[in-house]
This record gives sequence, structure tokens and C-alpha cells, in this order.
Amino acid sequence: QVQLVESGGGWVQPGGSLRLACAASGRTFSRNTVAWFRQAPGKEREFVAGMRWTMSSYSDSVKGRFTVSRDNAKNTLSLQMNSLKLEDTAVYYCAFSSRNLILSTMTSENEYDYWGQGIQVTVSS
Repeated sequence: QVQLVESGGGWVQPGGSLRLACAASGRTFSRNTVAWFRQAPGKEREFVAGMRWTMSSYSDSVKGRFTVSRDNAKNTLSLQMNSLKLEDTAVYYCAFSSRNLILSTMTSENEYDYWGQGIQVTVSS
């Protein structure tokens, strides 16, 4: 059974940094598309960042501030979040697809088969 477990969330002041991690067990995902999504209160879940093989993609709202990375040997996915803003407050989810998605579909949550439980990130002063 596949399990994804996120860690590293919490509270941070605007301008601060946090690093999220997602550990996968049950299968390997080295050839699959993996991603981070987030859902703010009252909003729909949205794509944040993802990786197809070694290529990364970002939403416009986090580009230049967030960095996604993967460690295939450890079957983990990370998200380094710098220069955090109030609007980054959300529950963050890691998501793994059973396929290597094409660029145009990797931002759709429907393309992902496995999800973590979500972890809260709160940016406030």
C-alpha cells in the first residue's frame, strides 16, 4: 500500500522560510511525476510545483521563491519555501502520479493517484 507522509509545516513570519518534505513508501516513483498542491481556506486546491523526471515547474505565484526537489534514492519529495507571504498560508499536499505526465496536465489534481494527508503552513505576523 502506498503511503505519503508530509512533514515540516508550521508557523512562520512573512519573509521567512520553511522546508516541506514528503516521504513515500509502498512503491518507487523515480520515473513518475510528483508535485505539491495547496488549499487555502475557502479556495480550491491549486498546483504549486512539480517535477517530471528532473524538470521542475512552478505556478506563477511561487516562481522564484519556492524550489521543488526529489531524492529518488530515498523516495522523497521536498519543497523549499523562501520569502513566504501571507497568501502562502494553506494546507500543503504532496501528490504522486502513477505516470510521467505531460507538461500540460501536470497541474491538474485529477492526474495524481496518491496524496499525502496534508500539512498546515501558516504565514502571519
